[in-house]
Amino acid sequence: MATSADVIGVASPAHGHSDTDRELGVLGPRPVAKTGLWSWLTTVDHKRIGILYGLSALFFLVVGGVEALLVRLQLAAPNLSVLPADIYNQMFTMHATTMIFLAIMPLSSAFFNYLVPLMIGARDVAFPRLNAFSLWVFWAGAALLNVSWLTGSAPNASWVGYANITSKQFNPGLSADYWVMGLLVLGVASVAASLNFFVTIINMRAPGMTLMRLPVFVWMTFITNILILLAFPPITIALIQLMMDRMFGANFFNVAAGGLVILWQHWFWIFGHPEVYILILPAMGVVSEILPTFSRKPLFGYPLIVFSGAFIGFMGFAVWSHHMFTTGMGVIATLAFSITTSIIAVPTGVKIFNWIGTMWGGHIRFATPMLYATGFIAMFTIGGFSGVMHSAAAADAQQHDTYFVVAHFHYVLIGGTLMALLGGLAYWFPKITGRMMNEAFGKVAFWTIMIGFNVTFFPMHILGLNGMPRRIYTYSGDMGWNFWNLVCTIGAFVLAFGLLFFFINMAMGLKKGAIAGDDPWDARTLEWSIPSPPPEYNFAAIPTVTHLDDFWHSKITGKPKPQYDGHPIHMPAASYYPMVVGIGMFVWAMGMIYKDAPGGFLIAGAGMLALIFGVYGWALEGPGGYHVDPSKESGAHN
Repeated sequence: MATSADVIGVASPAHGHSDTDRELGVLGPRPVAKTGLWSWLTTVDHKRIGILYGLSALFFLVVGGVEALLVRLQLAAPNLSVLPADIYNQMFTMHATTMIFLAIMPLSSAFFNYLVPLMIGARDVAFPRLNAFSLWVFWAGAALLNVSWLTGSAPNASWVGYANITSKQFNPGLSADYWVMGLLVLGVASVAASLNFFVTIINMRAPGMTLMRLPVFVWMTFITNILILLAFPPITIALIQLMMDRMFGANFFNVAAGGLVILWQHWFWIFGHPEVYILILPAMGVVSEILPTFSRKPLFGYPLIVFSGAFIGFMGFAVWSHHMFTTGMGVIATLAFSITTSIIAVPTGVKIFNWIGTMWGGHIRFATPMLYATGFIAMFTIGGFSGVMHSAAAADAQQHDTYFVVAHFHYVLIGGTLMALLGGLAYWFPKITGRMMNEAFGKVAFWTIMIGFNVTFFPMHILGLNGMPRRIYTYSGDMGWNFWNLVCTIGAFVLAFGLLFFFINMAMGLKKGAIAGDDPWDARTLEWSIPSPPPEYNFAAIPTVTHLDDFWHSKITGKPKPQYDGHPIHMPAASYYPMVVGIGMFVWAMGMIYKDAPGGFLIAGAGMLALIFGVYGWALEGPGGYHVDPSKESGAHN
């Protein structure tokens, strides 16, 4: 039977109460559940939050994948009726929204949460409860978007939500309301998390870890979160304006009352194109960690890769109108955005050459993570070439809103982002679980994914150049699109089986994989210097960093590990207030969606009261916490 010591951590009276303890609010024992469901629901541990983000992202990756397969079944042959037109509109809208906001972004957040403190030598993020808050608000936004299926009102105006397709006149149901409120809530989660990581990276680095000694993944995380902080305000303004139009009769996008439909496109793409880099920069960071480890040599051109990432982030805000070449902006604007779109390809090319330079002359070991990293380079390069084509306004005018564009962004977001993140899961799986995934099965999964992906999306270039528009739910048999649509559908199912193999391999590894040890890959960064999985306090003694790739340097030179100084480590207390705030936000948003129904405003008011209660409880709760003594725990070492 488990004793209380197994499940409870308390402030130990044996060490007395210092003034610091009094300031932190740890006078007297404050029980903290360490096991069971409640411990996960109230956790503020960055590692557990990272795992919860990752599991959520993988769940929604499956949901979005099922939606994609239904879309492909409808298009497998001419004049099919697998899905009615209105359900088809909901399906492709929710597929894109789910994949971008509920799968890829939170999967990146899973890596941010779990890895960034470990890679910079910190014991947690700067604001642990804000971290938990972002997770609960993410869940609230995800629930808002998906509960719409149960009410028959799933979003139906594509993930870009163009006005006036989202106006009450042309979209009178609740579909657009669910989409607006869901994205507003998700935006709160993203901004809260970004503030947290920004402060963490600036203020909580280990001694000696200067900015130019940061792992590239941390650099890409830093730049990504700056982009989120700058890009989400425009889309938030646009969503609030759309909400005011739909719910309160405002006229921001109502042309008949003097509104501007084109205003939505500017607002959206000022967010939407930086969003592409919000999705791809973390993947670039993951690849930049995998390649040196499995090439067994330092990353080639570290400063160039860092500054190229920063330049990509900066230029991401200067190219939004290349999505609008067909709107009649005029020659000057079209020329300007053609030039900036061409320029942004340069730092991306620099990164690709640096990655190839890292592999050149290295002792390459093609383990599963390395396969995904090299697959990323190849697929992302193809997506980059088709993207550069869109910088030419004449070519863009032909390809706009055709399946050529669908092929382009899937090569970027699946061949690029998802490929790299799957490689990251394979790479850090031993650190997170303490066990290895099966290499042979992992390679089968990789090649199935790679083949299925290319069979699915490469023919879409041909379909697009042959004039097939995106977002159509059926087509005539005499258009010449039959064969390639069938090929794309077959490829989609092959891709799905590849992802299924990957998930099975994860489950097998978790249950009976070989014990990994602390550093199974002979890696470079600080997270591999501590046990697998890491203890709750991460580092018994905070390391001092003297070099880039400091862990490699310490292994080569025999640099001694830092020793635990005997002082108990203070850990932040769990809290249920972030959960209360998240639930309150969900209830409030549901009440706003149904404000015209009986009791709608009462539901919104109840949600707001819960939200206020959670915020005030959180503010008055005090830091709290408990002490951990690593010397009394097994395996307590750095």
